[in-house]
Amino acid sequence: MSRAADKPVRDPREARAFRFVRCSHADGVAELVYAFDDGPELVERVRFPGTPPLSHDRGPAFDAALRMLHLFTGISYYKAGLPPRIEVETGALDEPTAELLDALYLHGLAEFAYRNGLDLRGRIAFPRAAGAGNEATASPCRPGGSWPWMAALGRDQEPETGKGSRRALVPIGGGKDSLVVVEALKSIGVDATATWVGASPLIASVAARTGLPMLNIGRELSPVLFDYNRMGAWNGHIPVTAINSAILACAAILHGFDAIVFANERSASAATLEYEGQQVNHQWSKGWAFEQMFAAWLRSHVTAGLDYFSLLRPFAELAVTRAFAKGGAAYFDVFSSCNRNFRILGPQPADRWCGQCPKCHFVFLALAPFLPKPRLLSIFGRNLLDDESLAPGFDALIEYRDHKPFECVGEGAEARAAFADLAGRPEWREDALVARFREEIAPRLDAAQLALAPWLVPSGEHGVPERFHGALDAIRGA
Repeated sequence: MSRAADKPVRDPREARAFRFVRCSHADGVAELVYAFDDGPELVERVRFPGTPPLSHDRGPAFDAALRMLHLFTGISYYKAGLPPRIEVETGALDEPTAELLDALYLHGLAEFAYRNGLDLRGRIAFPRAAGAGNEATASPCRPGGSWPWMAALGRDQEPETGKGSRRALVPIGGGKDSLVVVEALKSIGVDATATWVGASPLIASVAARTGLPMLNIGRELSPVLFDYNRMGAWNGHIPVTAINSAILACAAILHGFDAIVFANERSASAATLEYEGQQVNHQWSKGWAFEQMFAAWLRSHVTAGLDYFSLLRPFAELAVTRAFAKGGAAYFDVFSSCNRNFRILGPQPADRWCGQCPKCHFVFLALAPFLPKPRLLSIFGRNLLDDESLAPGFDALIEYRDHKPFECVGEGAEARAAFADLAGRPEWREDALVARFREEIAPRLDAAQLALAPWLVPSGEHGVPERFHGALDAIRGA
């Protein structure tokens, strides 16, 4: 059914249905199309540069990955209206796929729901094929026709990679975590490519510093979404890591990679807070639950020859910062975790570190136990722990009189352990916020829970394939 592109824009909160209309790929450009009811089409484009011709044996796998990209990316638009019905016009969903989508939309929008005073439980329900289990078929992202979606290919069927190869896409975010992964993969000789989505100059400069081949993927949101936002549509946080994961799955198949190696530490699985019986985690799509679900889906629905995992999953934030402090000196003058560098709209900071946001506060605090003080101050340009005006921000990090910030930061307990460690060091103990922690906050805490050492011990819970275990050892030994 065709619809005119000049349909009037109406408030999506009045819509009855959110529609996944179609998707397609040609010449390295994926078009993902959505609509509310019979309103104007929302067309997003994802650009994969330097795309080689897609070999015949990879066609079904790419169709499956592209379709999931369409379904994942729809969360950016669905949230604007939250209509009661979801319609997938590109074909029926099998049960595992619908379950993954239900979980992504519910948990990935939990912070959005909390901030908007909403409860999405019982509202999100992706349609299942009648009687479908694991063997539903689906169209290649357009109405009509059919492809077998279960296109699982073994590694022995992957001529461009092979069972023993290690060609890895490594997402670069500009911060310390992905750089720890880069150096660990280099240490075991992995053929890695630094990749990122979007046009951030900061990420581009960090990626260039790695010395790896680079793949910059473009993502263009539909301008209709911004029209909706100006009308007062629902807006807020979305699980960007999940969207980027689906984008990179498509890129991996197009370019013949056999691994996507993220840098999500175990702290990402910790909830930010609990709201009316629901765990709200700003980092849900960086967490262990999502990683397991998406990795399993890729193996069963796309190809068994593509590994998706986080190399940092066994490690707490403090263990990662220790590794970065030891082996990341080449990046000290270019990296940044400050989220103000990555705004879609609005002014960019003049410096790499604003010094005011939770990410700046946490990275400074987490690096302090592992870097010489003058070196850390030279990175940030100031001593954030000697500024009394920043006390509320650091209080939130340690969950003192406030909950953990809605940011990608470590657990409150490890932030408290970092403060306790600094409180015992002559070079830090008299700085305003460290002295305040030592005199006012620490006496109210259980001293047995303030040790730094336990946070440096990796857990055994991870999905790192055996062929990458040498990289885990490199991080452990940092």
